[in-house]
Amino acid sequence: MPEMPNQVFFTVSYLAIQLKITPATFLAYLMVLDNTNTGKRQAVSLTRLSEPTIRLWYEEFRNHLPENKEVLEKLVQLDEAYFGGKKGRTLFMAKEINNEYGGRKLAYSILPHANPVREEAWAFLQEYVMPESLLHTDGAKIYRGIDKWWPVEHQYDIHKKFEFELTSEIEGMFGVLRTFIRRMYHHVTIDKLPEVVGEFCYRFSHPEMFENPLYYLEISLRLVPTA
Repeated sequence: MPEMPNQVFFTVSYLAIQLKITPATFLAYLMVLDNTNTGKRQAVSLTRLSEPTIRLWYEEFRNHLPENKEVLEKLVQLDEAYFGGKKGRTLFMAKEINNEYGGRKLAYSILPHANPVREEAWAFLQEYVMPESLLHTDGAKIYRGIDKWWPVEHQYDIHKKFEFELTSEIEGMFGVLRTFIRRMYHHVTIDKLPEVVGEFCYRFSHPEMFENPLYYLEISLRLVPTA
């Protein structure tokens, strides 16, 4: 097993004992958190743990991710998607478009209903988009006149006129999100949607967290101090 800081080693060893597997096997299990998006069925084969156990630990890993509070600026694409039908949820998601650095910053917010209004779009901008940014959206009514609610320069596509250039990247991210859910978890219930979307956005915005299981442990797992 590779060298690791003592605190991380004891954390890994303790968790491995709880699962009744070796620390090396547990580290191999952590590798399923990397950017290959190995799904839970593959994780069962890799670790020989049961599927309920895999689900439990994926949830634990998600809950230990640091809070992802990105604030986007300059050029931002914003769109919304819906999950769970008429009684489902609305997902606002925005992407910072930065050609120089590749634009790896996402921000999101999930509403507890599927009928968003302009005030909720404005609240999203207020929290996640810097003033004076250039904002690209589609022509939905909730975005009309949004530059009068928050100081941004607003441009939008009219999809009925087959205009998609201004929102192409953020619309593509919704497709990537759905693919991630299928590959990683096969499906997700509405109550788990915020956790899974949070994980997806964190993976995209901070890929370095998932390149090495030891680094993930150092950042996300902490020993409880004792007197």
